[in-house]
Amino acid sequence: MVRINGADVSAEGISLAAYLDKEGFLQTRIAVERNGEIVPKTKYEEIILAEGDKIEIVSFVGGG
Repeated sequence: MVRINGADVSAEGISLAAYLDKEGFLQTRIAVERNGEIVPKTKYEEIILAEGDKIEIVSFVGGG
């Protein structure tokens, strides 16, 4: 299992980019942390989610 935003998810073996696309995240409006480190957007395709990963996804919201 991969822990994503506090929930256990069966997402091992897929790329971070594929997971984000599947879940409908707009990659230009989010920041992702993996195991305590910020993931550069250029690495989303390269990162393969693995058992025990802890992922935090934060969406940016505009407003005033």
